[in-house]
Amino acid sequence: MNPPSEAESLFTPRNFAAFLLVSLIWGGTWLVIRDQIASVPASWSISYRFVIAALGMFALAALRREPLLLAPGGLRWAMLLGLFQFTLNFAFVYNAESYITSGLVAVMFALLVVPNAVLGRIFLRQPITGAFVLGSAIAAIGVALLFAHEWRSSPATLGEVLLGAALTVGGILSASAANITQAMDGAKRQPFLALLAWSMAIGVAINSVFALATAGAPQFDPRPSYVLGILYLGLAGSVVTFPLYYGLVRKVGAGKAAYSSVIVPVVAMVLSTLFEGFVWGPLPIVGAAVTLVGMVVAMRGRATAPPRRATPEP
Repeated sequence: MNPPSEAESLFTPRNFAAFLLVSLIWGGTWLVIRDQIASVPASWSISYRFVIAALGMFALAALRREPLLLAPGGLRWAMLLGLFQFTLNFAFVYNAESYITSGLVAVMFALLVVPNAVLGRIFLRQPITGAFVLGSAIAAIGVALLFAHEWRSSPATLGEVLLGAALTVGGILSASAANITQAMDGAKRQPFLALLAWSMAIGVAINSVFALATAGAPQFDPRPSYVLGILYLGLAGSVVTFPLYYGLVRKVGAGKAAYSSVIVPVVAMVLSTLFEGFVWGPLPIVGAAVTLVGMVVAMRGRATAPPRRATPEP
């Protein structure tokens, strides 16, 4: 067994470049999703996205000479991830963006660390600190201010804004369930890229059945922006970012890697301003600032990740 070693710094050129790339790509996915639901039912757009992502993940695993098959018992873990991460999570998110701006959905998703902490305490016995509770409460106040602005300035009714918020919460809870599932021992024993690839493939199957039942025959938009959006979400937003992000978790620790949760909504809000007409004023400025400060306090209050074990570079 290799001796334990200290976690690397986030600010080494290689790690910081990966951190910025992940944050920028994920920050841009929210706006692309908006175009994906403009002309095609959400369930079909999700299916197309993960057809590309699953094929790309299998190709990446083969390129790295990693296993393509799951270890014994792996199918149930892939089914759980396929259901929580690549079906329910994205179904909620795509439909939420029919009612509220993509930037606002992204800001709400920064609160993902809250159910992660609660479920981690229940299922993984991970501690929750007072600073984490305080930071989460501050962030929740900031999100409430942003939603007050959305209601006052948007042509959407209060009911529609609340429905968008409820759908986003559904996506957050589904993603959190997926994160906890991935952290369980049975899932951690599976080859990582193969687990993701098979989970995405199962997600495609579930989404396609749901789409057939609710939206009818497959629908597709031949516009270049729609096709490029599918490729961006499937390849850049999934195949590129997942290995980079989890590489950061392994090298610098989960807490530092999670600071992307602060950068992603900033990128998303900037893009929402440029392309969705989101209008800034005193209320949203204060709300966004309070949310991001709260997330920083919350993440700094999380338990420090244990030092990683020395591992060879892939």
